[in-house]
Amino acid sequence: MTERRHISSGSRFEAEIGYSRAVVDGEHVWVSGTTGYDYARMTIAEDVVAQADQAFRNIALALAEAGTSLDEVVRVLFIVPRREDWEPCWPVVKRWLGRARPASTLIHAGLQTEAMRIEIEVTARLPQPSRPGPGAERHEG
Repeated sequence: MTERRHISSGSRFEAEIGYSRAVVDGEHVWVSGTTGYDYARMTIAEDVVAQADQAFRNIALALAEAGTSLDEVVRVLFIVPRREDWEPCWPVVKRWLGRARPASTLIHAGLQTEAMRIEIEVTARLPQPSRPGPGAERHEG
């Protein structure tokens, strides 16, 4: 049976609200909705593009701690309060997820504070050990 492992970013929100930045269980890593906060300084940029980039840095750190990377992301959910903020984020999304090309959903909804302009949630796979391809095993009969 696989052990569940919780990963924290050190954000005070995790302790105050009662959640984890990410949870590793089985072959997957579920990363909570992540905003553009710089958790070391507990600050957030005003610009949505800068927030998206910081959110991906936060996600990448959690995935690295879990033993995987953004290249293993299979699903992503974006929440953007302002419709006009989404298109400027496209180049940032492509830079961080262009290799993985995960299934993706965008929702327009309010976030916890007015300062938050994008929230990103991902699910990633843990790297799998290499397995021989079809026909690699030969049985003598």
